[in-house]
Amino acid sequence: MSDASLLRVGVYGGAFDPPHNTHVDLVRAAMARWQLDRLHVLPTGQPWHRPRQPTDAVHRLVMAELAFEGIPGVVVDAREIERTGPSYTVDSLRELQIGYPRARLHLLIGSDQARALTSWHAWQEIVKLATLCVAARVDDAAPQGQVPDLALPGATIDFLQTVPVATSATEIRQRVAAGQGIAHLVPPAVAGYIDQHHLYRTAR
Repeated sequence: MSDASLLRVGVYGGAFDPPHNTHVDLVRAAMARWQLDRLHVLPTGQPWHRPRQPTDAVHRLVMAELAFEGIPGVVVDAREIERTGPSYTVDSLRELQIGYPRARLHLLIGSDQARALTSWHAWQEIVKLATLCVAARVDDAAPQGQVPDLALPGATIDFLQTVPVATSATEIRQRVAAGQGIAHLVPPAVAGYIDQHHLYRTAR
């Protein structure tokens, strides 16, 4: 089977607690950069690597749907929320490979995640299942040289340079708790949902 006949399927996981404009911009850029036919956005169920308990999964799922609606080819995928136990990226990649037998998977991660990839569960299998699509900020010095131990047969790494943005979900939660505005940081529908459901009123 030639590469031209393969679907290009992106995979983008995260807590999305909440999803913000940087997430949306990154998805749009990745769709264009790698000419993806489809991109699965996967809100994390039970994150194995974060000490903070995320906001209820139902809220995060709905906010992700609101944030990414209207972007052609993007699917908000609830499989990690519906799965029991810790959310492991490799499990989702295995399932998606079965669901898309004629596809090349592209895993979208940040440069900080790429540098920590060897701490991920079954990371050796991850790099065989998917092309690693690393979003590196333009001010991130030599990101290609900072991704460790990936010189493995079958591993493919590609990079997308993004504009440096200081926004983080943590900052947004803190701003809401402090009564500060977030309209410039999240999609309007997400801001409305946060306000309607009184999310993040207490800083975490």
